[in-house]
Formats: sequence, C-alpha cells, structure tokens
Amino acid sequence: MTPAPDKLRVAILISGHGSNMAAIARACAQGRIAARVVAVIADRASAGGIALAQSLGLQTQTFVATQFQHRTAFESALGAALRGCDAELVVLAGFMRILSESFVAHYAGRMLNIHPSLLPKHKGLQTHRRVLEAGEREHGVSVHFVTAELDAGPVICQGRLAVLAGDTEHSLTARVQLLEHRIYPQVIGLIATGRLKLHGRAVLLDGQALAAPILEDEEDVNARAPV
Repeated sequence: MTPAPDKLRVAILISGHGSNMAAIARACAQGRIAARVVAVIADRASAGGIALAQSLGLQTQTFVATQFQHRTAFESALGAALRGCDAELVVLAGFMRILSESFVAHYAGRMLNIHPSLLPKHKGLQTHRRVLEAGEREHGVSVHFVTAELDAGPVICQGRLAVLAGDTEHSLTARVQLLEHRIYPQVIGLIATGRLKLHGRAVLLDGQALAAPILEDEEDVNARAPV
C-alpha cells in the first residue's frame, strides 16, 4: 500500500477575531484540504482569534509587536516561531502588520494574504466604504501571494459579488467574509496538492500560467455546502 502523503504544514498569522483562520482550520480538520494548521500566531494580546484557535485544539503563540524595540526584533521572534513549527506555508488572515521586504522575500511563493477587494482596486483599508462611495457595482475579495509591496502580489483567486442597492458597509462586510471563508481554504488546498505554485510573478495552475485570477461568483460559491 502506498503511504499517504504528508499534509502541508500551515502557520496562520492573525491580529483579530480569526474567522478566516477558523475556516481554514475546519477545512483541514474535515479533510477537505490536504493541509494541517501547525500554529496560529498573533501580534496582539487582544486578538480574539487566539482563544478561538485554542478551542479548535490548535497550537498558539502571541508576540505583542509593541513590546519589541524595533521591527527586526519582532520579525526575528516571528521567524524563529515559524521555523520551530516547520511551517511550509505562511497564511496571513487578518494580520495587520506590514512585514519587511527581507522577511517577505524569505517566504517568496510560500506566503499568502487575503484582501477584501477586487485587486488591484482598493488596496489598503476601508475597502467596503470606498466601494460604496465610488458607486461601484461589483466588489469582492482577493487571495494573493505576498510581496514587499502592499496588496500588490500576484493574485491567485477572487470572489466576486454584485453590490446591491441596499448594501451598507456592514452588509458588504458580511457578504465578503462568506466569500473569504470559502475561497481561502480552496487556494490552500490547491497548493497542498502541488497543483498551484508561484514561478517568478506567474501563478501556475497545473503547470500553466493563469492569464487571470481564478474567479468565483457569489451565487456559485453560496450554492456549495457551507464551510
């Protein structure tokens, strides 16, 4: 009998409630993706996601960034933790700290982020408000490889929704978050099986460069079984 391949070892970095972390962890635990979460690391003592991760039986660590004299010391501690758990993929899930160019370069092709907009539109914060103020008819979320430039790494997958007449920041937040919880585990699953990787700045799926990000519409995503 051929032995089962090892599961991809994933470390998740958080700053807040950890809803994407939980969605990824549940996808792993349910065997929907060939990965396992080996660590959940927060940069804030107030991160509610740490208690949530512990309730899911995950290993957690907290490095309060403000307690380090400078970013180099913080990143040194963070890097040591990632090495200590043998993380093969680093997943930023609501991690609100900008990492240095050298740190990001070390994990080139092995670090993901999720951003609540259809990149390259609306990099940075307050994306739902900015979409409403601009009167845009479409919104969504993007999963991308992390590079030194904020929210500018190669985009892998996007979840797209129509902005409805009655939408508010609150309703868009909730709708986009549902998309996040579905497409982030999906991307990690593709990496875990070796189907998806980064080559230079090209995203390869089954050995072929993507001409555009994988696109998932809200209607199709919601038609699937919930996370």
